[in-house]
Amino acid sequence: MEKEYFAHETAIVDEGCTIGKGTKIWHFSHIMTNCVIGENCNIGQNVVVSPEVVLGKNVKIQNNVSIYSGVICEDDVFLGPSMVFTNVINPRSAVNRRGHYVRTIVKKGASIGANATIVCGHDIGEFAFIGAGAVITKEVPAYALFIGNPAKHAGWMSEYGHRLNFDENGIAFCPESNEKYQLKEGKVSKIN
Repeated sequence: MEKEYFAHETAIVDEGCTIGKGTKIWHFSHIMTNCVIGENCNIGQNVVVSPEVVLGKNVKIQNNVSIYSGVICEDDVFLGPSMVFTNVINPRSAVNRRGHYVRTIVKKGASIGANATIVCGHDIGEFAFIGAGAVITKEVPAYALFIGNPAKHAGWMSEYGHRLNFDENGIAFCPESNEKYQLKEGKVSKIN
């Protein structure tokens, strides 16, 4: 059966992977055994996808990204150039901690900027936005903007990637889509 995805001739795709239709895997990337990659993903140059990683549909991975075992990215996630996930809290070269990987979930529509680091076990909420170079050391709520090292909450973002400015009633509109959002008790939700 002919494969329904594209892999550059320099890419390595191990046996036992499930790769969705329309996905593209570019130069020098390594897709390791038992990963699940959804339809229409774009995996840039020099990317490592470790065993048992799960990527949803339409995930965009820029060059030089490492996605280690224990990571799950839902649909429409963006991973910026050279960002990295960890999967062990207390690594030591002389101590084998395989099988002790800590899970990290990146929820639907979230974006992670270039050179960011996601310390394992800290999930990223739906449509959250992680700034370039940020180091995530705690949970990130849906629609939150986190920047810095260690990363701190710096505002809220729309599904289109625009900063939300809430009025005195906790209502904000996305300038591009005119979608309406509500901030209530420290949580943002889309209300139309």
